[in-house]
Amino acid sequence: MLERLRVLGDEHNADYGARVRAREVELGERLYGIERARIGARAPQAVAPAVGRILYGLVITARPGLVVEFGASFGTSTIYLAAALADLGSGRLITTELISAKAQAAVENLRAAGLESRVEMRVGDAVQTLQSIEGTIDMLFLDGSNDLYVEVLAMLEGQLSSDAVVTADLSQGDPHHKRYREYVTRKDSGFLSVELPVDAGLVLSVRR
Repeated sequence: MLERLRVLGDEHNADYGARVRAREVELGERLYGIERARIGARAPQAVAPAVGRILYGLVITARPGLVVEFGASFGTSTIYLAAALADLGSGRLITTELISAKAQAAVENLRAAGLESRVEMRVGDAVQTLQSIEGTIDMLFLDGSNDLYVEVLAMLEGQLSSDAVVTADLSQGDPHHKRYREYVTRKDSGFLSVELPVDAGLVLSVRR
C-alpha cells in the first residue's frame, strides 16, 4: 500500500505543486487552508519514507496509548503510525483530514493495509475536529496546513502527557515554520526540541 501511494504521489504531486505556485503568484502570497487543499485533492502529499520510518520507530519506542495526527491526506503517515501500534498490539490513533474525499481514500487505504480498526478518522477543520478528544495524548504528529501548527499544538497542549512526543513535518521555505520553531524552542515552552535534517526538516519535541 505504501508503494502504491508513492507511485500515486509521483503521478500527481508535481502538478499539484505547480498549480499551487501559480495560484500564489496570482495572489501575491502563500496559499493555505481550504483552497490549497482543494488544489491538492488528488495529490497524496505524503511524508518521505525516511520520515515514515522515524514515525514508526517513535511509536515503537514510546509505546503511546493515544496518538493524534493532524493531516491524514491519503493516509501514508497514518499507515506508518497505525502499523507501529498494530505491531505493539496496543494503542489507538485519531487522525483528521480537511477534504472528505481524501479522508475516504485514507480509510480505504488503511482498510487495504489491515489497519482500519486502529484508526478513528475525523473529517473537517482540525481546529474543530480535534477539540473533543478525550483522554491523554502521548504522541502528536503535525502534518496539515502549516499555518495551523502552532494553533493545533496550543489547543491540545493541556492534554499532552508528561513525556509526550510532538513531531512536526516541515515544508521547504514556509514562513510559518519559523513561528513554530520559536514556539517549541523558547525557554518556557515546556519542550526539549531538536530539528532533524530529514526531507525538508522534522522538528521533534519531547514534553519536559
